[in-house]
Amino acid sequence: MHKILMIEDDEEFAELLGRFLSRYGIEVTSYPDPYLGLSAGIGEYDLMILDLTLPGMDGLEVCREVRTRHDIPIIISSARGDIGDKVAGLQIGADDYLPKPYDPQEIHARIVSLLRRYKKIQTEADAPTPPPVTLDVEREMLVTDEASIPLTPAEFLIARLLFEHIGATVSKEQILYDSSLLQGSSDGSLSVIISRLRKKLEGHAVIKTVRGIGYRLIV
Repeated sequence: MHKILMIEDDEEFAELLGRFLSRYGIEVTSYPDPYLGLSAGIGEYDLMILDLTLPGMDGLEVCREVRTRHDIPIIISSARGDIGDKVAGLQIGADDYLPKPYDPQEIHARIVSLLRRYKKIQTEADAPTPPPVTLDVEREMLVTDEASIPLTPAEFLIARLLFEHIGATVSKEQILYDSSLLQGSSDGSLSVIISRLRKKLEGHAVIKTVRGIGYRLIV
């Protein structure tokens, strides 16, 4: 198990990334406050993921402070697109800079590369543990360790869209447009189908409602 310290004020984003990396034997501890992160026993962690836009202290200053005291791999993960920030971060000691948004698989690959470079791991990354539920597209079923769960045609169309965008919000409009069986349906009809899907996914995954926008699948 590798331990990562994340300083990131977007707590929902940190939670989603932590869930994804846990499949690869990586434990993420996240702090939204940079001062708490700096006092979190940095030496106990194998790597740091650092946002730049933080409350009370700029991420570049955090990076500078960490680098003066610790030899830990640092990945800056930021929505700030200024090339000056990237150059400054790398100059003051960051090992990598990954602009948001990004695919979680990319940051996992970069984590593995840095850990190997710092000789914290000597072999290929552990294979991810299987997700608790998958979608069998050919049979139009949810598949868990315990059972295969049949879906109605409408449930399958929605499930496929959500599984294609795991961790991301899919708008109601996109669901109604892409799901041919639902075109012309109301929000009420969609809510009923989402409710049925939630029951079938219970204990294995969660469909979160993003108020006023749509739905997000978290596995």
